[in-house]
Amino acid sequence: MIFFHLSTSCLFSFTKEEVVSNTTSSFVFQNYTLSENYKKAKIFYENKDYANSLRLALKISESDNPKNEVELILLNHLIANIYYATRNNKNALVYHKKTLNYLKEFNLSVDKNEINSDNITYFDKDYITSETLLNYGNAFYRLNIRDNIKRYKDSALYYYNEVDKINTLKNNVLEVKSKAYNNISSIYMNDSLYEKAKYYAIKSIGIHKKINNKVNEAAALGTLSSIYLSENNFAEAKKTYINALDLIRNIKTDKAVLVREKLYFNLAYNLYKLKDYKAYDYQELSYIIKDSLRDNEFRGMIAEITEKYNFDNKKELFQKQEENKRLKDQRIFWMIGIGAFIIILSLLFWVNFYKLKQKNLRLKLSQSKLIQNQNLEKVRSESQVRILNATIDGKETERKQIAETLHDSVSALLSSANLHLQATRSQLKGDAPIEIDKTQKIITEASQKIRDLSHTLVSSVLLKFGLKFAINDMADKYSNSQIEIDTKIGETRRYHQDFEIKVYNITQEFVNNILKHSKAEKAVIRLDEVNGKLSLKITDDGVGFDKTKITNKDGLGLNQIDARIQMMQGTFNIDSTKKQGTVIKVVLPILEKDGINLA
Repeated sequence: MIFFHLSTSCLFSFTKEEVVSNTTSSFVFQNYTLSENYKKAKIFYENKDYANSLRLALKISESDNPKNEVELILLNHLIANIYYATRNNKNALVYHKKTLNYLKEFNLSVDKNEINSDNITYFDKDYITSETLLNYGNAFYRLNIRDNIKRYKDSALYYYNEVDKINTLKNNVLEVKSKAYNNISSIYMNDSLYEKAKYYAIKSIGIHKKINNKVNEAAALGTLSSIYLSENNFAEAKKTYINALDLIRNIKTDKAVLVREKLYFNLAYNLYKLKDYKAYDYQELSYIIKDSLRDNEFRGMIAEITEKYNFDNKKELFQKQEENKRLKDQRIFWMIGIGAFIIILSLLFWVNFYKLKQKNLRLKLSQSKLIQNQNLEKVRSESQVRILNATIDGKETERKQIAETLHDSVSALLSSANLHLQATRSQLKGDAPIEIDKTQKIITEASQKIRDLSHTLVSSVLLKFGLKFAINDMADKYSNSQIEIDTKIGETRRYHQDFEIKVYNITQEFVNNILKHSKAEKAVIRLDEVNGKLSLKITDDGVGFDKTKITNKDGLGLNQIDARIQMMQGTFNIDSTKKQGTVIKVVLPILEKDGINLA
């Protein structure tokens, strides 16, 4: 089961496999003078101009030197948060660790009655410590999601529990604790430890109630609903989702809108499981266009700035430039010498020039003929691929049209006929004729068969909820006592409907081949969006096959799949050995869905 999870700190959507709270720093300091450059870097960060913020912060760290112990702590804390915000997790861990070490090393007690001025800021050690521990744990958990290494998850839990040990009733520290509780709850939910997960989710909700933060309280209720959904307690999940929506129904902030969107989507899936067809109305309310280009741009700029301030790399680059210059001068010398030698040879052998020219002409004619033959072969091959692809497109379009006709027209007519029979029954006095009962049973059976046939032609789960839910539904249907099909689906979203249908059909063809030929006991379908492309990987532990015997991808329906992937400008690779299973990898450029008018 896959659904969106709401994190009270970042309010982004996550699958059951990934949830980490993001934090936005709001610094409160204790009477220390800070440099103007640091203040500018902090303003850049608060405005989400991470590139300029990092550039200036690194300059202070490596050139200007911090003015005092407090600025040293805050500077490392700021750099860590920039790397964390841009998902550069390993660098974030380095600077989070520095921040914690400096907090332990320095004695920061200062007379609170000191006069304040424009240069002096109040330092809150408890808040800085709690936020650093939280983000330290978050970075470890992100690495666990990427690499699936248990010690990363254990480290995340350790630092979340360290946040819990901070003994203070300050609202800002309590808010950090609520985020830690929420993340602990999510980890336990992923491990199916639902009682522990609910315990920490309820603790998080309690803090938000205490400090009257309704948006974060609604998001935490969303987390609790997700736990109920994982337990298949759909009624309690529905009740909790609706309570969360009621909390923020009249709040218009960006964060509240984003929380509502995820709550609507999760509620839609919950209602779908309850067979309540209002699910589709809620699902439409949840569609919001997401733009990831800005995030990718930030990551690129952050990497560029980090490289710029890495002095070892700059030194190595300078040495390479000097070596390249020396090699360039050497090449010029040899080119002049070789040129002179060629001129001498030309003068000595000018008599043979004409014969050589004729020979080259004949060679060029032969090459030209060969190229023409290759081009003709390429055109024939491309034509065959286009014809095959057009045939598949026609079949998919026809299946979709038939399914829509059956579902929207024939099914509606049968339902109308059933209603008329029901009305006739109510108008008759006494017992209705037995023919009416039989007719209603026949209509009901016909309606069910039409729904089943419509489902077989095109998955309604795919059309309504997208690839993530459709592939999970496929795995559930095909799993049986002889083979278990599992799914591992990362961060995906809705794409163009034709693109989703093609990917679904490709996946279904691979799964059918596994069921028919592999004799496998277990198969895994992995789907994830990586660098703007959709990555599909299917593995099984079956008998495998000899790759040398399918060099033309013939015999298992692979020729049709290959044609489809070529037309989608994707890549396709099969790695299989007899008695050692099979690994199939497909990478496809994403076709985005049409924009949604939210006015």
